[in-house]
Amino acid sequence: MKASAVWLLGVVLVPVLALAQAPAADVNTITAVQVNGGTVSITGTKKPNFTTFTMTDPPRLVIDISEAVFSGVPEEVQVGNGTVTGIRTASYGSDASAIARVLIGYEREVETDIQANGNQLVVKVTGGAGQAVAQAPAETPAAQPSTAAQPAATEGSAAQAAAAAKADREAQEKAAADAAAAAKADREAQEKAAAEATARAQADAEAEKKRQEEARVAAQRQEEEARASAQAAADEKKRQQEEAQASAKAAEDERRAAAQAAAEQKKRQQEEAQASAQSAAEEKKRQQEEAQASAKAAADEKKRQAQAAAEERQAQAQAAADERKAQAEAAADARRQRQEEARASRESAKQEKLAVAETPRERREVTSSGGEVSVSSRRKTMTLVGFQQQSGASRVFIRTNEPVRYTASEDGRSVVVELENTRIDLSNNTRPLDTSFFSSPVTRVEADSAGRGVRVTINLRQQVAFQARQEGNVISLDFPRAGR
Repeated sequence: MKASAVWLLGVVLVPVLALAQAPAADVNTITAVQVNGGTVSITGTKKPNFTTFTMTDPPRLVIDISEAVFSGVPEEVQVGNGTVTGIRTASYGSDASAIARVLIGYEREVETDIQANGNQLVVKVTGGAGQAVAQAPAETPAAQPSTAAQPAATEGSAAQAAAAAKADREAQEKAAADAAAAAKADREAQEKAAAEATARAQADAEAEKKRQEEARVAAQRQEEEARASAQAAADEKKRQQEEAQASAKAAEDERRAAAQAAAEQKKRQQEEAQASAQSAAEEKKRQQEEAQASAKAAADEKKRQAQAAAEERQAQAQAAADERKAQAEAAADARRQRQEEARASRESAKQEKLAVAETPRERREVTSSGGEVSVSSRRKTMTLVGFQQQSGASRVFIRTNEPVRYTASEDGRSVVVELENTRIDLSNNTRPLDTSFFSSPVTRVEADSAGRGVRVTINLRQQVAFQARQEGNVISLDFPRAGR
């Protein structure tokens, strides 16, 4: 029953914050707590740094080893060898604030000798204080007055003996009451101290737990920030690589186009040279045939000369007629070309006038002019979609590998540019451009494939007039900014 009371009070006084704590490299790891008679040995991995205090009713000795944790040591050991009732262990705190607590319960009040021997802490029971406490009830102090009362009875009256016995009994009862009150006050003070120690230990544990949680959150936040930064750097590197690849491909396409044009020019020159050589050969052959005919027909040379002169005059007349006809056809072609250019110029001016005019709720369209831009029948490639802040306007530009036919139409707060017979070379060029954070009527630009063509959609904050034009391989659309 007494041993059970020791462990019940030990549960109240010792805050158990962990069943076992993993050893760390810089702490003292307690690996064994052994009992041999009245001697308790505590073995660790380092020289112990400890403090002790005692408790009564029942008697106990508490040893706190700082910067220490338990490893493989049971939480409770029942002994009952007549001196030691049992051992209880508990850990709280962590790292530098870790404390390993050993509570030793005794059968009676004892004196102890605590010695640190290397990595071992030895607690021995010494002296006879425990035995004196155990024999105190057998002294029967009440018998002493009765022994002194016998001579008094022989020398005095029975009334005096009774009064003396009563006074002695009252003195003993008062002493017992005072001892009980002192014991109660001592017990309450110890319980209060134990409660305060428990509260402090719990506060330390909660503070340590909060600190660890804050450290974990901070470490997690730093890790997330580092991961986000690394991802952003990787995305930027990838974007730069894709832009470099696109630029290299565009340069290669331009080089190939130039090489192809040079090859076609060379082929055309070779064909012209061959045609000229063939014409010269035919002329030489004709002259040879004429010479042969002239040698063969020497007899009628005069007649043939006259006939040749007549034929030559006739040929010259025919040549003159052909020359006049060719000049007339060239003049007619020139007139038609000037008329076409004038009509295209008028159409372009009309389209530009329609593009500049503000026409809410109407659909406006600008079409590339075939008379101003030479467009081949080859499939074109859109190589870049970009955005620039110009002086007084925001510009959206579309770059292709060669001029294309296009239309630019407006519907509400969107402008759609259609590129004919065109494809997108890189998927990176289909990524939307978010321009909403600029001081610009343009909020978003996005390109995608549409059949055999490409559609570029430009979203606006509000409907505004725009100007579209094509210069070489670049189509530009300018949107005036507010207040400009």
